[in-house]
Amino acid sequence: MGSSVNSVFYADSYHPIQVGSIDGTDTQPHDGAVLRALLCSNAALYDPFGDPKVIGDPYCTLFVGRLSHLTTEDTLRKAMKVYGRIKNLRLVRHIVTGASRGYGFVEFETEKEMRQAFKDAHHTIIDDSEIIVDYNRQHLMRGWIPRRLGGGLGGKKESGQLRFGGRERPFRAPLRQIPWDELKRLGIPPPPEGRYMSRFQNPSPPRRKRESAEMEDTQEHMKRRAPSHQLEKSSSPQHLFSEDRIHKKHNRVRHSYREEKRLSSSNERSHIQHRHDRWTPGRDDQ
Repeated sequence: MGSSVNSVFYADSYHPIQVGSIDGTDTQPHDGAVLRALLCSNAALYDPFGDPKVIGDPYCTLFVGRLSHLTTEDTLRKAMKVYGRIKNLRLVRHIVTGASRGYGFVEFETEKEMRQAFKDAHHTIIDDSEIIVDYNRQHLMRGWIPRRLGGGLGGKKESGQLRFGGRERPFRAPLRQIPWDELKRLGIPPPPEGRYMSRFQNPSPPRRKRESAEMEDTQEHMKRRAPSHQLEKSSSPQHLFSEDRIHKKHNRVRHSYREEKRLSSSNERSHIQHRHDRWTPGRDDQ
């Protein structure tokens, strides 16, 4: 533990009591918001996939927070497109007034572009406001509870409702003995012992499963390598008809060749059989 005292570690899964603790070792909720998040989590009252407005690939989607209320969709798109091609963009607005809620979601064309924005767009300035960016924890972080239900991460509120374990406020290395038995009894996941990082290291977002990622990269690579006229030619009905005609012609030629070879071998066998069937005078006949 000595070498990791000045290090930090990040949460892979979300637990309301842990995120309310600076070192992830608390066993009891310390304010009403944490208790509300714990009740919502235990009762399964929050469905991360229940929002019909949430669309797109979560592995390609970036959360953008602390936006100025003057920032519009066009301004956010202009600021984010320097990191890659944008597929979808959503600025969350108040359901009644239509005013910006100060955060939004940007979906890029590829996961690589999202990771580039995750690395470079953090703490940049948009409309005189310093923004933060994070991966789509709503879909990719197990047990996630949003801020409106008492959960969330980070925040500038200097009170008991601070949240830890995220990019802005990672867990600090515990300075006291970790109550392993108490955490186990309450069903609280223990802090990830031995997975500490330096505060200067950039945590990486969750990665897609290797099989699907490799398939996506292969398809993208083949599309880039194939000439455009070849893609058009291979997908055109005329080309498919000509390919089918060539295939049938090849089958006919192959069939006729096989038939000719069969007939020639059959004739040869009959000739040999006929030659053996001819009567030859034997010694007794003479």
